[in-house]
Amino acid sequence: MDDLDLHHVMAKVRPQLVEFLSHNSEWLIMKAKHFLPLVDLKYVDDITDCKQKVSELLDRLENVELTIQKQFVQCICMECNLPMDLEIQLMSTAGEGNLNQQQETQSPSSQFAGPGRRRPGGNSAAIDKESKQQRLDSAERYRHLLISSMHQRYRSQRAPGAAVLGQVQPPAFHQLFVNLVIRQSKASRLKERLDKSKEDLAGSQEAEEVADTAVKVSDLFDTIISSGTTKVILLFGKPGTGKTMLMHRICQKWAEGSFHQFLLTFLFEFRQLNLISQKLTLKELLFDFSLQPEDCPDTVFQHLLENAKQMLIIFDGLDEFVGNTGVSSSPDMHPAFPRPMSISELFADLCDGKLLPGCTVLVTSRPKKCPDFLLNTVDLLAEIWGFDHEKVEEYVNRYFREHTFKEQAIAQLKNNSKLLSMCFIPALCYIVCICLEYLLIKQLLSVELPQTMTQFYIQMLLIFISKQQKECSQREEVQLNHYRVAILGLCDLALKGLEEKKLVFYVDDIPEHVKDFASLHGLLTVFEVKRSDHLPEAGYAFVHLSLQEFFAALCVMISKRADRNYLRKKFSLKSKWTLKNEARTEFMESFHIFLSGLSSKECRKFLAQLSEQNEAWVQAKQAVILQSLKKLAATNLTGPKIIELCHCTYETQDLEVAQHVGSQLNFKYEFKNFRLTPLDISALVFVINCGQELTHLDFAGCPMELDCLEVLASCTNIECLSFRSRKCGDEFAAVLSRTLPKIRSLKKLELTGGNITALGLANLEQAFPHCTQLEEINLQGNRMRDQDMTKALEVFSRMEKLKKIDLSHNDISTEAVLVLAKRAIVCPNVTELHVRGDTIIILFSGHPEKVPRSASLRGKTRKENAAQMRHVMLRLQDCSLDSHHTEEITAVLRGCSQLSEVDLSGNRLGDEGCRQLVGSLPEVQISKCLDLSNNCISVDGICCVLNSMNTCLNLVEIEASLHHQTAILKFEGAEAFASTHSRDTSSYGDQLDGNESQKPMVPRRIRVTDSHFSRNDLEKLCAVLKHCSRVTALDLTNNSLGDQGVEKLVWFLPQLKTLSSLELSGNRVSLSTVFCLAQALSLLERIKTVDISLGKAQLILLTFQEGVRVRNTRRSAGRSLALPQPSGSDRCFRLRECMVGPEDMDKLCQILAGCTELSEIDLSKNALNDQSIQRLLMFLPRLHRLNLLSIRNNKLSPHCTLLLANSINLCERIREVEVRCSENAFLCLAKNMEIQEISCRLTNCSIGPNEIQDLCKILEQCDHLAELDLSGNQLGNEGLRCLLANLPQMRVSHLMNLSHNNISQHGVMHLINALTTGRNVSEVQVSLCAEETSLIKFTSEDEPKKILRLTKCNFQEEHFLQLCSLLEKCNYLTEYISAKNNMTMTAVENLLRALRKSLGMLRISIDEPWVCDKELLTLLELAVQVQGNIIEITILKNKGLFKVGEEFPYRMEKMEDVVSRLNQCELEAKHLYFLQRVIEKCTQLQELRWSHIDLNNTEAATLAHALLSLPELKKFELTSSTIMPIGIRQLVAGLQQCHGLEELNLGFLKLDDTAIQMLVPSICKMLSLKRLILNNNNIGNEGCIHLAEALKDSHRLEEINLSLNKFEDAGLVKIATALLEMQNLKKINFSGNSIGPVGGEKLIEALSHCKQVEELLLARTVVGDKAAAQLSLCLPGMCHLKILHLQSNGISSLGGTQMARALVKCQQLEEISLSENNIGEEGTHALSEGLLHFPQLRRIELKLCEIGDSVSKPLAFGFSQCPFIEEIILSWNHLGDDSAFELAEILPEMTKLRILDLDKNRISACGASRLAEELTKCYGIQVIRLWNNAIAKDAEENLMRQDSRLHFSFF
Repeated sequence: MDDLDLHHVMAKVRPQLVEFLSHNSEWLIMKAKHFLPLVDLKYVDDITDCKQKVSELLDRLENVELTIQKQFVQCICMECNLPMDLEIQLMSTAGEGNLNQQQETQSPSSQFAGPGRRRPGGNSAAIDKESKQQRLDSAERYRHLLISSMHQRYRSQRAPGAAVLGQVQPPAFHQLFVNLVIRQSKASRLKERLDKSKEDLAGSQEAEEVADTAVKVSDLFDTIISSGTTKVILLFGKPGTGKTMLMHRICQKWAEGSFHQFLLTFLFEFRQLNLISQKLTLKELLFDFSLQPEDCPDTVFQHLLENAKQMLIIFDGLDEFVGNTGVSSSPDMHPAFPRPMSISELFADLCDGKLLPGCTVLVTSRPKKCPDFLLNTVDLLAEIWGFDHEKVEEYVNRYFREHTFKEQAIAQLKNNSKLLSMCFIPALCYIVCICLEYLLIKQLLSVELPQTMTQFYIQMLLIFISKQQKECSQREEVQLNHYRVAILGLCDLALKGLEEKKLVFYVDDIPEHVKDFASLHGLLTVFEVKRSDHLPEAGYAFVHLSLQEFFAALCVMISKRADRNYLRKKFSLKSKWTLKNEARTEFMESFHIFLSGLSSKECRKFLAQLSEQNEAWVQAKQAVILQSLKKLAATNLTGPKIIELCHCTYETQDLEVAQHVGSQLNFKYEFKNFRLTPLDISALVFVINCGQELTHLDFAGCPMELDCLEVLASCTNIECLSFRSRKCGDEFAAVLSRTLPKIRSLKKLELTGGNITALGLANLEQAFPHCTQLEEINLQGNRMRDQDMTKALEVFSRMEKLKKIDLSHNDISTEAVLVLAKRAIVCPNVTELHVRGDTIIILFSGHPEKVPRSASLRGKTRKENAAQMRHVMLRLQDCSLDSHHTEEITAVLRGCSQLSEVDLSGNRLGDEGCRQLVGSLPEVQISKCLDLSNNCISVDGICCVLNSMNTCLNLVEIEASLHHQTAILKFEGAEAFASTHSRDTSSYGDQLDGNESQKPMVPRRIRVTDSHFSRNDLEKLCAVLKHCSRVTALDLTNNSLGDQGVEKLVWFLPQLKTLSSLELSGNRVSLSTVFCLAQALSLLERIKTVDISLGKAQLILLTFQEGVRVRNTRRSAGRSLALPQPSGSDRCFRLRECMVGPEDMDKLCQILAGCTELSEIDLSKNALNDQSIQRLLMFLPRLHRLNLLSIRNNKLSPHCTLLLANSINLCERIREVEVRCSENAFLCLAKNMEIQEISCRLTNCSIGPNEIQDLCKILEQCDHLAELDLSGNQLGNEGLRCLLANLPQMRVSHLMNLSHNNISQHGVMHLINALTTGRNVSEVQVSLCAEETSLIKFTSEDEPKKILRLTKCNFQEEHFLQLCSLLEKCNYLTEYISAKNNMTMTAVENLLRALRKSLGMLRISIDEPWVCDKELLTLLELAVQVQGNIIEITILKNKGLFKVGEEFPYRMEKMEDVVSRLNQCELEAKHLYFLQRVIEKCTQLQELRWSHIDLNNTEAATLAHALLSLPELKKFELTSSTIMPIGIRQLVAGLQQCHGLEELNLGFLKLDDTAIQMLVPSICKMLSLKRLILNNNNIGNEGCIHLAEALKDSHRLEEINLSLNKFEDAGLVKIATALLEMQNLKKINFSGNSIGPVGGEKLIEALSHCKQVEELLLARTVVGDKAAAQLSLCLPGMCHLKILHLQSNGISSLGGTQMARALVKCQQLEEISLSENNIGEEGTHALSEGLLHFPQLRRIELKLCEIGDSVSKPLAFGFSQCPFIEEIILSWNHLGDDSAFELAEILPEMTKLRILDLDKNRISACGASRLAEELTKCYGIQVIRLWNNAIAKDAEENLMRQDSRLHFSFF
């Protein structure tokens, strides 16, 4: 029997033994020779393959006697380190053996160790055998001890309720346990997914194929391929899904003999490992904190290390671990030298394979962020889903197996979908069963079951308490009150544990009464734990973490210590979601859900009883939770957070909260890549149903059970439902088909990227007709075939409201495409079929029509319903259609009379196919376009397409290109074509000769581009075009026509009598074509413009006069104005980027001279030399109609500049010559000779002293030179001197600009000398700052008033002396203005003494920094240095300005009058002499203007008593100054003496109502007052009341300014009453006050009596539309109105329209501002019409008025009718390129325009380029602002280089 056993075992283990010994074959041969001395083993040595060699030796061994075999096997076991399972099997059959000493001493092997030998060196074999056997025995005993321990554990009794979630298994564990649903996920990219969010934990799109794989528990270990390394398995699952229960089940099954691949199994729970604070070795962890071996622990541990591959170590609850799981030990650690490590390090090194390499590590966790080392080492990832429908039923069957009401319990669950959803979570399933069991036993089924998880936990607690009561008749309230103190203690324990991250408690942590209560009712479980000293102790824990969270939440809700702030802090989900998907409080995953559940009104009574508070106290706490939920709904939430919020909302069972959350979450339901359970869907449905609006649900890659769909059926507010997942197959479609009809509001369904076949589609087709509101279905990316889709079309066509079906990315053939097209066009409600490769989209009208069958009825119906005709689009792109399919295609097209677009692009029809299709077009009705692009057509094909222009009357445009393979035919719809189709085409040519301008005609265009025609091809093309006589636009760009081809086409043009434009760009032409086209311009009467560019990208464009009126088919965007048509006789020739030599210029000019109607020549970028330009200028007198000659971007020499300047002497019609930057030249010629003035502008042309003499000789010949601009040149002082010396001979009449010519102070003196000596020089303005300015203005008066302005000239002392010397000779000087010229006070004194004149006024203005620092009296002392009578003193300290006006001859006042005034002034004696001098000089003082003065009491007294009492004082201004209260009283007292004051300005003085009350008596005495300015003060309603009283008698008042004060409607009403008597009022400014509609209406009512008003400023007063309408009634009577400001007044389109129409009567308007009013397009349109009536308008501001392109045309036309307009503000609107084009058109006509502001609009580089192009013709425009438009930075820079007047910056 022994031999049979040995042979049987050897055969069984042979593969494993061969594998092991093959690594030590040499040692094996040596042993074989010892045991088989008689066997020849030489041939075995020759075998090279080690495994074959070992196998051969084992074969030889089988043939020897049994004793030798056993000895050989015993030797292998003793000397080799075999795997434990292999060693046990061999030793069990071969025996321990006892090789005799002789054998051992004679054995050669005694001299060395065997393979993997445990005792190397001199140890004997007997000792080895004994040691190994001892090790085996100890390991086996430990294994049996471990198994026995587990058997005992899983057979132990436990307290009732302890099986809540499986911490300690129930008595009948093997009977009650139900296998969980486990889904394997792909481990690749796991780290990336977990780092992103919880959504991705279940698997992204890459993992989706594996994510649905169901696995058994045994598969977890079998699916991993053994590679000798550590195997890590990660199981994750939501709370309560049975993770811990499963781990105990695995341990139990291993103890029972399953999982035989593992010799030992260890289970560690992280909640217990948290108690270990000291560092441990692996041995200490395995033995001291699991199970200690009975003997030889070192031996057992060594055996464990040697057989690590057969070890299973389970770590349960990683999410409960409080340590740092990201820490790993040092990489150089060696297993032979273990060191103590923390639990974190031990766990990490086990997973990394540094400890027990080859073992299997099984880890469980809730879904949360996992440590990196775990993600990098995991071999298998799986998720525990809990139960499905079948598992729930199985569990309930087992639970109620001994009850007679089992079927009743199952029926209760099946009929309650909410309960059934809860039962998918095993923990909740158990609780539901407990509650159901209790109610069935007590026969209380009439009582409603709990609705939420929280309510079930409460019910469970009450049931556990009830089961332990002897008197079952006691009420729940009594029972609860009996245990109230214990429950409160348990709640405190739970909350404290969570806050301290403590899940296991010692005996000392729990009060005795709490421990007794919890243990009795199965709420706490007890187990043995070991402390740091390895001594066992009892540990307690809640049977599940969720139960601890429940009691912790209960503690917060009933504790008096937890106030509202504490509650808000605890419930802050935002703090919980610090990361995208992980909670900061790791152990409180369900805590907030329980808090929400305890906030329901159903729990109010329970909480009140436990807390011993009234329900109002409880309700106040609950309100905090409910309010927090409402606020959270308004934040930006990801998918998992939405589900979590829905759970919280569901737990509250509060419909108001749910409705609020649902409304806030609307359109936020997007879920990606995370698993959804039926319970999740139940919570989601609850929230959606409570919302009042329809919503969208989008599930992308979300694993979900089919039961979720059944739950979803109860949702009533879904508008759009989307599933994107490869897991959606036929089974999914079958369940969904039962769900869809129940969702009554569903309008859109998406089932994309799935695996739906014909079977699934059939189920859906049955459901779709019952979805009455469904409008869109998306089934792309499934597995449907030809017949499935064509059959489905019939079903879809019967759906009343369906609008779109997407069948893309399914399998369809070319033949099926045509079949689908045939069926689609006959479906009465199909409007579009779009097939492009894999894309298949069908659009429906949404209202099916019944079409009569007979042809006669069809014709009748077509006529009756012409207005309601449907339009069908047929797009069959990239469908591999060829010429063989043409007949079928034609049949399809003929079969539908309602085609609007047909797209057959991307096929292979070829020329033949296109010919057949085009030939059938007269029989086909297409209303918009036919696209035949990319169909392999040649020139013949294009000619066939072009020929259709003759055969198809409604064909209006053809686009074709050989290079791009484009062929597009565009048609005019039947409705639009009807008006022209009735004409007789045979008489068409006669009509052209007759009344052709009255015949509207459809524009017809042909574009044949990028075709590179050969000469033969061109012949074919011309032959076709010859018959296209109706074409209006012809584009032959990029066809390589060459000079001959273009010439042939040009002389072919007369046959195309309706042609309006011809483009021939990119045809490789030369200068010969230029001459040809110039000749055509002269000879062919219909050519209007010739535009040629021969640069790198050649451009040729010809436009023609309209011979036949072309009807515009585009619908007008709005009402249009009757715009004047441009003259039809003017012609234009433009030539750019062409090398034109002198001879070529002669030839060109001779040709152009024959064009008698030529009005413009543009020769830009042509590199013209001096000779070419000179010959061009010689021809100018022969061009009698020429208005403009432009030479741009052409380098011009100084000599050439002089040639251009001399052109004013060559041609008497030239009125403007402008040369810029030696590159751009413009000559403007007058249309008539009435205008005589000539302007010459030669700027930045490098003109220096050498050229100035020649220039002067040229200009001396010009009799009518009005303006000379030489700015930006290089004259210097010498050139300036030479120019000024010739000034009398040049006879300049208006202006000379010499800025930026590098002059110094000496040059300034030359200019001042010119002012002094030049009789007609009226003003000299000089500045030597960075923006150097030198201007000389001229006048024709005999005795001019001369003005000198000097700025930043940095004069030195010698310059001031020279200045005084020159000005002493200037007797006509009326004004001297000096700003920052380094003038000292001494220099000013000298200047004031030097300046005098015989008669008249002289004003001297000094702007220097020292003025700010001087005292007022010092400046007054400086003023009296003048030689005449002072009539004006202005001191503006904020600007550093000192200004004095004097009058000559000097008149002195009587001395007694002076003394009398001084006696009134209570001043010190030292000031009296100074004041005497001041009064003597100021007897004629009329104006006194001071600003930013800090008046002390002395200065105030001087002002009040010495100056304000002067008899001639008419104007007094004191602004932005600081006055003491005493000073204000003195000022008021002084003003009471100013009876003759005409202007009073006290702005920016912070005057309040009290100060105004003091001022009123003074104003009452100012009977001549005309201007009252009190802006920027603090005047309120009370001040207005006093002021109105003073103004009652101010009948002469012409201006009142109360802007930027603080009065409201009440104050304005009083002021308005006073205005009724002011018949002379001209200026009103009440801007920036708190005026509303009431005050505005009262003011406007008063304005109806003020007929002389010229300025009305009411900005930022918000008067509204009503006041604007009232103002529109007053405006017609305000015929003198010039300025109207109504910014930011809340005026809408209605009020703006009414006011704009009323403004037409105000024809004196010069300035309008309606900014920041939403007048819109209607108001703007009305204003545009009004602009025609504002001939004096100079400025208009329409910023932020919501103006768009639709009104740009009438608005631009309105601007063009304002001849004096200087500034247009259109910033911050919605103007685009259309507006830019319209404005560009009118710019040349607006000669006075200076500023055009288009900031912050939508203009692109195209629109800006158009503005830049026209800007070259506008010399007066200073800037066009284009900041923050849709223009790229590089485009901005290019445009600025083109014209620096384009500004793209904010400042």
